[in-house]
Amino acid sequence: MLNLGVCPLKRVQIVFIASALAFFSSFTFAGDLPDLAKTPGRSRPGLTKKVICKIQWGKDERHVTAAMKREVFARYGYSGYDDPRCVSDAHGRTCEIDHLISRELGGADAVDNLWPQAYGSPWNAQMKDKLENRLNREMCGGAITLKQARDKLRGDWREAYKQYYGQPSE
Repeated sequence: MLNLGVCPLKRVQIVFIASALAFFSSFTFAGDLPDLAKTPGRSRPGLTKKVICKIQWGKDERHVTAAMKREVFARYGYSGYDDPRCVSDAHGRTCEIDHLISRELGGADAVDNLWPQAYGSPWNAQMKDKLENRLNREMCGGAITLKQARDKLRGDWREAYKQYYGQPSE
């Protein structure tokens, strides 16, 4: 038995605290992952790999309206960009209404493809954006299929991030 140099009651308290810390550290911050019941994802019809790889992303038009953003916040029970779950980053940005299936992979500008993601959380919007660009390059380069790229975002995108970039530093 481990001797911590403390009485048995203190030992139980130490074990309880360590167990609680391990348990709660496995939780995600609000917005790290979309709720698939609220955001099942949707792709734009007719966008094949060939078409997607020809588009200059960032120079095309984005069609997410203010009304759509309000509806997404409402679906998730957020009050808006000032909701406490919209953790701000060093630049004061709070939340991004993000695409589950990214536009770079043919994701639709539709409410059921959108979710609020914080900029200041450990698994933040900038990291997901970086992954989305990488998945587009991987897909256009032939390393993965369009379906595989989309599936990496539909699943736990953090695992795909770790696959390409490793565990992020805190």
